[in-house]
Amino acid sequence: MVMRFGNGFFEPVWNSRYVDHVQITMAETIGVGTRGRYYESAGALRDMMQNHMLQLLSLVAMEPPVDLDPDSVHDEKVKVLKSMRPVGAGLVATETVRAQYEKGIVEGDEAPGYREEEGVDPDSRTETYAALRVYLDSWRWAGVPFFLRTGKRLSRRTTEISIHFKRPPLLLFAEKLAVSTPPNVLTFRIQPQEGITMSFNSKIPGPTTQMRTVNMDFSYGSAFGEELPEAYERLLLDAMLGDSTLYMRKDEVDSAWGFITEILHGWETTGRPGLERYRAGGAGPESAAVLLGSNRWRRL
Repeated sequence: MVMRFGNGFFEPVWNSRYVDHVQITMAETIGVGTRGRYYESAGALRDMMQNHMLQLLSLVAMEPPVDLDPDSVHDEKVKVLKSMRPVGAGLVATETVRAQYEKGIVEGDEAPGYREEEGVDPDSRTETYAALRVYLDSWRWAGVPFFLRTGKRLSRRTTEISIHFKRPPLLLFAEKLAVSTPPNVLTFRIQPQEGITMSFNSKIPGPTTQMRTVNMDFSYGSAFGEELPEAYERLLLDAMLGDSTLYMRKDEVDSAWGFITEILHGWETTGRPGLERYRAGGAGPESAAVLLGSNRWRRL
């Protein structure tokens, strides 16, 4: 919110005229550990998508609040959640992906498959990875897909939001190569190593007009010389101060669960998409790449 509304040059391009798509990723290297029995009744969609992921989505897509009063912020976030196009039984096969990790190598160590974890049914059909393509039926974001993915036992722990801008309308610098100009990408690294990176195209030195993508990087740790508080430290402090801004209001909870429940119902009634398997320590199931069409997920 501070980056968007505290600077003058981001907000004018924060809309469907300039943004091609948005990616939101919450990847974990850990498995379910001792939470297998709980996870069997939850799964990635309930455990991570309906709260953490949709909260990040609402913060990215919200309109400017009239002030920073908690209710003013919640009002704008609720509008985003209510604008999400429903993904029911007729769309789950094309707009969602679900998968479960099997044994592999994570950070140099052998990792068991989900069905081998303590408290997990050997024939479990619970997803440990979920990906969605979401559209917001709002004036600002009409036609812009938001791609959300979360999973356990992936190759790297990261939480990030990346805004992928549209490519230039005319190809001038390809030097007759059958490639398009790479898009500019603005990435928020939420954890770990919190910061913001802007990638843009620069000319490679020499007599040609060939280009390469370069990064302009900001890191909270190096800029301010101190670590940010952990997420739960911040929430506990807010609770003691009576500040509910980062908490969910009842109508936010209702809207988020309403959207997720339709997907769950679609999975149950149609059996689609099928539950895939992915190797622990990898980037997730192959079908998640298909969800993006001609675009690509940011590399984990």
